[in-house]
Parts: sequence; structure tokens; C-alpha cells
Amino acid sequence: MVERKKGLVDRIWDLFASVKFAVVLFLLIALTSIIGTVIEQGAEPEKNLMLLKRLFGDSLAPSAFRLFESLGFMDMYRSWWFVSLLVLFAANLIICSLDRLPRIWRLATEPIKPLSPRMTGSVPIRREVRLKGPPEAVRERLEEALSSIGFKAGYSPDEDGGYQLYSQKGGYTRLGVYITHLSIIVIMLGAVIGIFFGFKGYMPIQEGYTADFAYGRDDTTQSLGFAIRCDDFDVEFYDMSDMPKVFRSRLTVIRDGREVMKKVVEVNSPLRYGGYTFYQSNYGMVPDADGYFILKVRGRTGKAVTINRMLGESFVIPGTEIVGTIRDFSPALAMDDSGKTFTYSNMMNNPAVYIEFSEGGKERYAGWILRRFPSTWRLPDGNVVELVDYWGVQYTGLQVRKDPGVWLVYLGSGIMTLGLCIAFFMSHRRVWVLVGREGRHSAVTVLASANKNRQAFERKIDKLVSALSGGSDG
Repeated sequence: MVERKKGLVDRIWDLFASVKFAVVLFLLIALTSIIGTVIEQGAEPEKNLMLLKRLFGDSLAPSAFRLFESLGFMDMYRSWWFVSLLVLFAANLIICSLDRLPRIWRLATEPIKPLSPRMTGSVPIRREVRLKGPPEAVRERLEEALSSIGFKAGYSPDEDGGYQLYSQKGGYTRLGVYITHLSIIVIMLGAVIGIFFGFKGYMPIQEGYTADFAYGRDDTTQSLGFAIRCDDFDVEFYDMSDMPKVFRSRLTVIRDGREVMKKVVEVNSPLRYGGYTFYQSNYGMVPDADGYFILKVRGRTGKAVTINRMLGESFVIPGTEIVGTIRDFSPALAMDDSGKTFTYSNMMNNPAVYIEFSEGGKERYAGWILRRFPSTWRLPDGNVVELVDYWGVQYTGLQVRKDPGVWLVYLGSGIMTLGLCIAFFMSHRRVWVLVGREGRHSAVTVLASANKNRQAFERKIDKLVSALSGGSDG
């Protein structure tokens, strides 16, 4: 018989039905994703140029940058070729599944039948036992034994007075791999929707101010449909170092003029509202901003008050006639070997305020009060002035994301969990019990098979045979 020559459609179908093609596509996606992870996507050119200088050296970095940019690696997940790889991989999964589905579906749904004599040698699990009594007398006992391991047996008599009991479980577990394939397609679909219809941007908000839009790619803006107000920003450091331990923003969501939500946002605790997620990204000082010094002042009588003052303004220590006037501020105060103070950073790493104190119009003392050094809070006369904050001069930097495909990713992850559990922990198990007359006894042959985890099923069959052997005739 002459084999029909395959046409173009058949050859394309065979290609996409090939597991080798799936492996090639998967490797290409994995390898390019490594590059996309190393190179920051959508970043300023200077950042990736510095990275390439460390990898290839100063002379080759510009050429490497131009090559990577022309190949789309600077915004890889939006590039036509990466999306094409995902589409090809999805098509490969679908066609692979469709090509093999009829056979697997037949195995999953086909009712179990009595085993023909010529097939008994091909069944991998085989156990034999001899029971007292003729075949019909031991039938109920055999059915109860099968029921004890979860099988409801069918019955088929033989011509020689014997019979077969047979049953199966877990036929549909053969479809577990298809559930996993479906989950991968759902996850990829969610990712593509997020890439092309989502939003990733940045939102700086000064303390006390409100913003209702975020900056996207190429300085485009995205209107949120609501506003975010930064009520306060604070940062804590490790011991006496300048390494931030935690920085947090106290935010309020405002919609239609009403406060609808409040949230303290930290690095691993974002704000979610209106389909957007706001992550704590960075912070900084606002140039030339005029803020309020928040001071906690306590006189020797023990009475303490919290006051707000701007640079150049004065206050009175409770219970006294001593007047303090704020003369200077440093966001990061330090002292050199000669005892001269200087500012070593424009960030609020070691904030300090310089206050002059007078009584009756005569200056009494003056000095720097540092927020992070309580020893500077106590004045020479025993009064206490603590610098709580310099409010209104910092901004919080929020990373803003909106991903309309994320629910598909979560759905796909749930489907994948189900599919993997079925594929790895469940199996299609079949069992046949062949019973024949042997004088006054019954010769029982137990045959069984499992498409996965055969050893566990074999132990269950051994348990069944052992229970039967308790009343056997050796």
C-alpha cells in the first residue's frame, strides 16, 4: 500500500504536535527571559548602559547596547518576537493536546472489561492465592475484599464454572496533564493581557499633598479616577547607621471628595484600590520646600506639649519664660575632627534643628537638637526639646501597577495546582480477580495495573491478598 504524501497542513500539524518542538520553544523562552531579567525592562538607557559596561567593558558596552536595543531586549516582554514565541508555545500545547486527546480520552472513559486469556500475561501486577470452597462460595468474600480497597467489582461468569471480578478507579486522572496544559495557556493569556493592557508607572507625592495621576513610560500620565494623599512619611535606620531599616507612608485614598481608605504602606505591604496596586518604592527631600518642625517640649515641671513651627518662628517652654527660636536646619548633620558641623547628605539621614534660647530678651544658650540622638534633647537647665519630625519636606515615591490579567494568572495557578495534584498523586488503577474451580477449592489470581505510582498500588494489592490468605488453604 502506497503511503499518502503529506501536504503542507499535515507537516505543520506534525511540527506543532512534536514534543521536541515544545522543548525548543520552552528553552528559547527561558533563555530570553534570563536576559530580560538581567536587563532592567523599560529603564533609563543610562542604567542598562552602566550594567553593560560591567559585563562587556567600556569599549564594547555602547555596541552591545545598540544591539540589544535593536533586538528589543530593553522592552523584551512587549517585543513582537517574544509575544510570537508565547503564541507558538501556546499553539504547540493546544495541538499536542488535541493530537493525543482521542487516545487518552478513550483510555479514560472506556469501561473496564473482563480480561481475555491472551492478555493475562501482559498485566504487570500478579498475585495468586488458594481459598477454601468453590468459586461461588468465595465470591462475596472477594467482593468485600475489593470493596475494602475502594473498588466496586463487576461480574462475568466463565464457561468452566469460574468467573471474573473486575473494577477500575481514576480513569479521568489521565486528563491531569491536559488540565496542566490548560493552566499554562491561561497564565500566558493573563500575562499578555497584563503586558499590553496593564499599566506600570511612578507616583511621587509630597507630604501633605494629593495626586490623582501617575507617570508612565516616556513621561506619559495615567489618570487614576481617584486621588492619593500622603499624610506622613517616615524612615527608620539600623542603629546609628544611615542604612534604612524600614520606610513607610501613611496614605489616604480620596474619591469624589470623600476619604474612603487609609493605609500605612511599607516595602512589603502595598495599598490596593481601584484595580491599582501602590508599592513603596523610594523617597527623598523636596528641594526648597517649607515645612513644619514638630517639636515635643517639656518644662522642668513635667508638662509637655507638641508644637508646630516653621523656620524662624519661636515658642515658649511650658512653665517658664524661656523662648526658643528656630534658626537653622540640617537634614544630615555631622561634625568633623575640629568640632565644626556640616551637612553630609541632602536626605533626612540625621535631621537636626538649631535653636536659640533666650529669657527676658537675653540669650541663654543655643545648640543643635538631633532627632536620632536623645542626649541632645535635654537643655542645660533641665528642660527637654525633642525634634519629632520636619514635616512637609519629604516625598514618598510609589510604584503604581495595574494588571487586568492578574486574575487570569491566579486562575491559571489554581488550575495548575489541580492538574499537578492529579498528574503526580492520582492514577488510573485497574484490577481483575480470576476465580477458577480446583477440586473443593478456588484458585484465585489477582491481576492489576496502574499508569502511575505502581509501587503504592502494588502494596495495596499485597494487603488485599494477605487478607484473603488469612482464610486460605495454603
